[in-house]
Amino acid sequence: MHENSIKLLNQAVSDEIAALHQYMYFHFHCDDQGYDLLAGLFKQTAIKEMLHVERLAERILFLGGDVVMVSSCPVSPVQDVNEMLTMARQMELDSARSYNLWANECGANADSVSKKIFEDLVVDEEGHYDAFDIEMGNMKKFGANYLALQSIERSKTRAQMPPSAGE
Repeated sequence: MHENSIKLLNQAVSDEIAALHQYMYFHFHCDDQGYDLLAGLFKQTAIKEMLHVERLAERILFLGGDVVMVSSCPVSPVQDVNEMLTMARQMELDSARSYNLWANECGANADSVSKKIFEDLVVDEEGHYDAFDIEMGNMKKFGANYLALQSIERSKTRAQMPPSAGE
């Protein structure tokens, strides 16, 4: 009865898995470069995407379907921060658009719970979009100084840490 909803929910699972993998990749590279603020943003967004997968999976199982745990695309090896933010912002915009359409489709097929899940996801994805958009604005406003300040802040924090045992 809800085969179409299950298909759409599984597509969303696939897209969310792709996003969380991509954001963790960005997190690793920002962390490696000392950009703690951006590393934290990507990590927290990845965790939220994982929670989205969980919500979607619970609904799929309730509808009697099976959760297909396959990423919709491979991780892109983007290491430039501007490119990361541009890609992340576009990913969130695309997700919000898809989820809006899928919410309407679920509603048209008398599946108001799946419709609500997709509507709630739109709110989250637009919030992620906004966070990435703000960071892009900071990059434009402050340029390379924005990243340098993050790296300097990490250095200051580490310099204040007590030496670990054995040093």
